[in-house]
Amino acid sequence: MRATWIAVDWGTTHLRAWAMDHNDAVLAEARSDDGMGRLARDAFEPALLQLIAPWLGPGITRVVACGMVGARQGWAEAPYRAVPCAAAAGALVKAPARDPRLDVRLVPGIKQDSPADVIRGEETQIAGYLAQLSGFNGVLCLPGTHAKWVHISAGEIVSFRTFLTGELFALLSETSVLRHSVAPAGWDAAAFQAALAETLSRPETLAAGLFNLRAEALLHDQAPETARARLSGLLIGAELAAARAYWLGQEVALIGAPALTALYADALAAQGLAATRTDGAAMTRAGLAAAHAALKEPT
Repeated sequence: MRATWIAVDWGTTHLRAWAMDHNDAVLAEARSDDGMGRLARDAFEPALLQLIAPWLGPGITRVVACGMVGARQGWAEAPYRAVPCAAAAGALVKAPARDPRLDVRLVPGIKQDSPADVIRGEETQIAGYLAQLSGFNGVLCLPGTHAKWVHISAGEIVSFRTFLTGELFALLSETSVLRHSVAPAGWDAAAFQAALAETLSRPETLAAGLFNLRAEALLHDQAPETARARLSGLLIGAELAAARAYWLGQEVALIGAPALTALYADALAAQGLAATRTDGAAMTRAGLAAAHAALKEPT
């Protein structure tokens, strides 16, 4: 099986590739833990080849990649585009490849000068969403390690804000004192909603609420599954409080992993806002397909 072209999502901790046919349908998928964070610059090409070699033929195969592979520490730097800007990828950066079968193009990120902020990877999901729903005007929320709230108008990214919510959850639940109180899995929906309401209405209580999770476990035997849900609720509530100008009275669409977008949808529903949900991986592929289609020159 030979791919017509290859779509790649290359983050800090992961590498995921899809073999695509001429209709942009997925022929095969492969992934590894060779994220940008563990690779030296000369290790990107070998890591990619290890994953996609079975899909390559004798000729040249184009690879379109988004994410941290285009960061300053990546394979090659794909400079940021400044907002306001079209969601479509624009000019891609060609990465240096020694293997003559590879033509690797990198999607640039997005930057905002004030308040200072950057997007690297999520811009492709945004482009994929707008390629399928070109008339959308409103706000896209992309939950994840670094959650993004993005204002879209007339097909352009107008402004955005990033929140460290997902990374904070991981750090607090896995390496802080809360690791003794928070379960690695399990859920308590009522506890999530109560904690969400707490910091959404009073975000200044976040730090105290976080330590309360430890105290409740020590003094009242709070279930670790309840602590996990409360931790998530406290952090997402504080995020929603800070992002209120983005979602209040707006049309909001959520893009990301289904389990995570479900949490945000529940949180917004409690505020009377019905957000739509879309799978993040599908939008990444759609965005990469749009970037590939926009490349006019032959390989």
